[in-house]
Amino acid sequence: VVRDKIPEIIAESGKKCHLKQLDDESFLAEIEKKLIEEVNEYTESKDVEELADLLEVIYRISELKGVSSDELDKIRKDKTGKRGKFDSNLFLIDSEKS
Repeated sequence: VVRDKIPEIIAESGKKCHLKQLDDESFLAEIEKKLIEEVNEYTESKDVEELADLLEVIYRISELKGVSSDELDKIRKDKTGKRGKFDSNLFLIDSEKS
């Protein structure tokens, strides 16, 4: 899985590449693999730019599942209202029945 302009960038560098355009179902399976790759890249590098790549992959997965980036953000905001954010840096050690 590569970004749309990568073949052009490769061609401008004097190289050739071979591509296959996938249908949405096949592409979804491949971009979900890319999601793991991008998470691993961020985990290794800690580079914020990798987070931008993650977002781009997440937005495309969402679109392939029929949810726009605006709808995804609404879902995120609704969940934030119900469960909060991660602003307090909380780490759950355990929980017990009362």
